[in-house]
Amino acid sequence: MRAEGPAEGRADGRADGRRARGDRRRRAILEAVLRVVERDGVAGVGHRSVAREAGVPTTSTTYYFATLDDLLTAALLWAADELAADFHAACCAPGATPEAVARFLADALGPRRGRTVAEYELYLLAARRPELRPAARRWIDLFTAASSAPDPVAFRAFLAAVDGLLIQGLIADVPPTEQQLTPVVSVLMPP
Repeated sequence: MRAEGPAEGRADGRADGRRARGDRRRRAILEAVLRVVERDGVAGVGHRSVAREAGVPTTSTTYYFATLDDLLTAALLWAADELAADFHAACCAPGATPEAVARFLADALGPRRGRTVAEYELYLLAARRPELRPAARRWIDLFTAASSAPDPVAFRAFLAAVDGLLIQGLIADVPPTEQQLTPVVSVLMPP
């Protein structure tokens, strides 16, 4: 819980500067959670390990996120927001092509593989921890809400297929390429 200081609303901008620094620190902590999960798995996440990774005092992680569940939930929500924005920009704009979706998937399975593993590890943790389930469902809700697809059921089926393609790609010895994914996406992508 954040206390409002006397500088809130001051014309000199000090409150806005503190808020911007706080937002940057919070983002650094959430990015650090994903790096820790990528490197050590969810079991490696602790206030100390995340603080060390973020380069902030441990008191900062506990200030913003009192419990590990708060930290994991916030990381999952933040990752969902980031993923939804990236996916929407690349794949859901009017006139999006199967090639654009395949390119997004190939990037998630190639250069961004570690980040994708971390996101899915948090996502799957919700199967065991009910308190994380609303956060895990957030990306589906964000995609569905942002979609202008005429058939929402077909779009949700497409999102489920994207999940499957990503999971299959993560366990492949060699990640699939954009060229390999394009024909599959062409079949799955709603008109």
